[in-house]
Amino acid sequence: MNRLIKKADTLIEALPYIRSFAGKSVVIKYGGNAMVKPELKEGFAEDVVLLKYVGLKPIIVHGGGPQINFMLDKLCIEARFLHGVRVTDEATMEIVEMVLGGKINKEIVSFLNQHGAKAVGLTGKDGQLLTTKPFNPKSLVHKYSGSKEILQPEDYGLVGEVSHVDTKLLDTLEDANFIPVIAPIGVDSKGKTYNINADLVAGSVAAAVQAEKLLVLSDVKGIRDAKNRHVSTLSRKDMERMVKKQVIREGMLPKVHACLTALQGGVQKAHIIDGRIPHAILLEIFTDKGIGTEIVA
Repeated sequence: MNRLIKKADTLIEALPYIRSFAGKSVVIKYGGNAMVKPELKEGFAEDVVLLKYVGLKPIIVHGGGPQINFMLDKLCIEARFLHGVRVTDEATMEIVEMVLGGKINKEIVSFLNQHGAKAVGLTGKDGQLLTTKPFNPKSLVHKYSGSKEILQPEDYGLVGEVSHVDTKLLDTLEDANFIPVIAPIGVDSKGKTYNINADLVAGSVAAAVQAEKLLVLSDVKGIRDAKNRHVSTLSRKDMERMVKKQVIREGMLPKVHACLTALQGGVQKAHIIDGRIPHAILLEIFTDKGIGTEIVA
């Protein structure tokens, strides 16, 4: 009986959050181990489907770094990164589009559908969803890290950043009760294809649809301070100061940039959470304490 009462208490704890967020969009960046381990993939699908059934409007933006690295390794192509961003030459771009836009995207769609959702896979090419321009290191490396290293867009190859998000297709899909699943591939005005960091796409999409929340799933518990202590809540200004002092750096930079983009665009809260924890999404959204780092405007 006590176990049943605890379950009821959990539902009651979630009720005010369900009431508050019903009808609102939540953008989820899906990546890391949560995309690899079968039990975590199962939990992710269950979480997203539950969000949909209680009235939220989830939009998924997925990565696929480990899967891309695995394929590059099989083809003897070196994987290179600069400040957490994948350097993408033409050969790498072909692999990225094949893995992200094909294999991974369709696997996620299929898994969500198996769990009772209606999901549709997209890339930024569909419906002119993501208009892209060459990645500008100043927007990430210089602005947020304080690095003085001189880098040019061509140092990153076919890496892009989002210049515009056209939400018409997303609105149409949500009105028809579909869950959009977006692979982070975009095109410029001339039709040239670019690889975009999934974190950065998630931040831009969240701002464009005026999401209630952005959730970034990672392989760490959240943000840590200079003494390596977990930080449960941060203001946007506090996080900017931590980046400038290089407390936050390298692979965490795109995640932080995504959160800042979302908050600056009108999103109420951004969250960096540990996707290795079963049902991490539900624990962060529907419980009083949460499990990751919450960043508020």
